[in-house]
Amino acid sequence: MTPLKTEEAHRLFGMTLFERSLSSYGYQMVCGIDEAGRGPLAGPVVAAAVILPSGYTADGIRDSKLLTEKQRETLYDKISLEAVAVGIGVVDHTTIDEINILQATYLAMESSIRNLSVQPDHLLIDALTLPRIDLPQKGIIRGDNLSITIAAASIIAKVTRDRLMTEYHRDFPEYNFLSHKGYGTEEHLRNLRTFGPCRIHRKTFRGVLP
Repeated sequence: MTPLKTEEAHRLFGMTLFERSLSSYGYQMVCGIDEAGRGPLAGPVVAAAVILPSGYTADGIRDSKLLTEKQRETLYDKISLEAVAVGIGVVDHTTIDEINILQATYLAMESSIRNLSVQPDHLLIDALTLPRIDLPQKGIIRGDNLSITIAAASIIAKVTRDRLMTEYHRDFPEYNFLSHKGYGTEEHLRNLRTFGPCRIHRKTFRGVLP
């Protein structure tokens, strides 16, 4: 094994610590959950729930923010094909404005669990816990860096949301969602000042309304 392969194997082994520990206690359907889109000024928040096969690793899986778009797309296809189950939850901009982004994130995560084809027996969640879900669970700060199932969920959520924002770009090309995916970049803020908010902007977020 080359040094680079050895380094990646060690990294991935470290990312399975939580999963291996839970497996030793009899949990076989460990589900990682993460979201994409809490911070943007436009579009939905998307959550993904992923159950991986026991002992699963795949080169490159890590926090989606540390991957290129091409790497995310490749891993999205691989995870979707090889996971035991994948569930997606989407909560739109209107609901975000009505109930706030944290509550909308809870809803998206709960929906992603309901959309799994297999019932999980333990949840590993990036940073949060879900008080309305009656399952054993653990919130892990920076979980998308520390747990392979959460990292896999972060990739699924990010790619799903990016694809939705690409569709919105076709409807609202003047904002260039294709580039910034709704985040508050200088370009996005400039376009907001020029055109005002469109239908999918989050009206309760600072910077959207004058």
